[in-house]
Amino acid sequence: MLMRHMWGKAMTPEVEWKKVSAELLILSLVEARPRHGYEISKLIEQRSGGAVRFYVASLYPLLYRLEKRGWVQGRWVEKSGQRRRRYYRLTSEGQKVLASQRRGWQAFVEAVNRITEAEHA
Repeated sequence: MLMRHMWGKAMTPEVEWKKVSAELLILSLVEARPRHGYEISKLIEQRSGGAVRFYVASLYPLLYRLEKRGWVQGRWVEKSGQRRRRYYRLTSEGQKVLASQRRGWQAFVEAVNRITEAEHA
């Protein structure tokens, strides 16, 4: 089944949902504490029970875009015996965006639930 993206490109439902929710998922995961990209990827996969996965080819460009927008701030960290990693934390602007996205997502989920609930006679 293909869905139409708002710019007319055909997309599978999985790709469409991922695009819509990717920013929300990432901002949510860096809200509590800074995390590096691989950790973010694994948490998304783990917490979704494997239903949602982000691969390096899509995750890192998204993290860079979020950083460019000022929603997250990255910092390189080197630990002895480990390769250096870039940790991302939520900025104050990112907190505002996250709050707005959560409200929008919640309203969307509630609307879908109202539509899909069985009618009671």
